Amino acid sequence: MDKLKVMTIFGTRPEAIKMAPLVKELERRPEIESLCCVTAQHRQMLDTVLDIFRIKPQFDLDIMEASQTLSTITSKCLLGLEKVFHEVRPDLVLVHGDTSTTFAGALAAFYQQIAVGHVEAGLRTWDRYSPFPEEMNRSMVGRLAELHFCPTQANRRNLEAEGISKGLFVTGNTVIDALQTTVVKDFSFAEDVLNQLDYERKRVILVTCHRRENYGQPMEDIMSALTHIARVHPEAELVYPVHLSPVVQECAHRHLDGIENVHLIAPLDVEEMHNLMARSYLVMTDSGGLQEEAPALGKPVLVLRKETERPEAVQAGTVKLAGVDYDRITELADQLLDDPTAYGEMAHAVNPYGDGKACRRITDAVLYHFGRSDRPPEPFKS
Repeated sequence: MDKLKVMTIFGTRPEAIKMAPLVKELERRPEIESLCCVTAQHRQMLDTVLDIFRIKPQFDLDIMEASQTLSTITSKCLLGLEKVFHEVRPDLVLVHGDTSTTFAGALAAFYQQIAVGHVEAGLRTWDRYSPFPEEMNRSMVGRLAELHFCPTQANRRNLEAEGISKGLFVTGNTVIDALQTTVVKDFSFAEDVLNQLDYERKRVILVTCHRRENYGQPMEDIMSALTHIARVHPEAELVYPVHLSPVVQECAHRHLDGIENVHLIAPLDVEEMHNLMARSYLVMTDSGGLQEEAPALGKPVLVLRKETERPEAVQAGTVKLAGVDYDRITELADQLLDDPTAYGEMAHAVNPYGDGKACRRITDAVLYHFGRSDRPPEPFKS
């Protein structure tokens, strides 16, 4: 029997982090011919992840350009993938999450009548413009996909509420698989300030803030709250890898430059981010992935957004929705820094996102769907 051709498609750093362990799992299976295509929607940040996980894509569309728009990203992905599919026709295309590459990859495969599998399926805020464009991207991929790999039972229920009932598998999140590779005890950071921090005596707070919906007044209020936290809590050290967006750079430096216990540094690669998170006391973020990664490392998370498509950790108690209001952010941060009981309740909550076996379940589900295995995988249970 011929090998099953499975092509993974991704283009940004967050996608690459979560797809890398799946690529490695596919490569290990003798029944599968694993093909990898990157769009390079994010060129430099993508390449660092490929290097860390030692992945060499067979196809690289290299689409990134200066001042790229959602339209240019989508159109270049569609045209580039059409050529790839004409050269090699996979049995299944796997896309991840909610980026423009994700949507374009699924749509390009659909146009060629190639089956689509959606990794990290079923996340919803139910607000089409928040996060933008991610909420609509993942919703549309949900209509295009035949296989839906849901991290949690709640994600599965979201799809069922939309009338999707076939091809659903609850697998856990692949980012938990990635953490098993990246976090090591004696890690040395490229940024020397991170090696000099006293992680035992100081309370290191990892900060990320970059989402488009936070541009403007929300980001101004977030930065003001960070200023308050740094000044009221000299025992804390805030580490903020600042996104390369000029909007984010200007706002962060205007508010936070010159504050002694705030460290504005360049963006970190996945290994450095995971190891910094593992050594931190608290995470404050508007990122999606960090809401899943930090609970796996026992770190409380304050989400700097008005809503989250990852409510499971909020329900479990390891994540709190701080929003973008100055008073709410400072209240929650002050509580975690001043109240050991409140901190302990969040730090020791159960991680609902995975057990490190998501990639195995996804691959087993693919083999089952195509008749190469007799049994579906056992679902992940949080």
